[in-house]
Amino acid sequence: MLVSNSNRTARLHYMANGFRVLSQGDHVLCAVTGQRIPLDALRYWNVARQEAYASAEIAMEAMSD
Repeated sequence: MLVSNSNRTARLHYMANGFRVLSQGDHVLCAVTGQRIPLDALRYWNVARQEAYASAEIAMEAMSD
């Protein structure tokens, strides 16, 4: 039986030039807003904090704290 990753939050390890999938899923959650980010749309994250962000503006806001 094929198990769908649809509607499941992935666990990722963020690296400088990409990320590694630790647990399969189709999205991650923005660390600031809680917004769902599809993996194919994920562009912004912080390696040191291991957090994902929904946009460049949100990433800049989070990193200025």
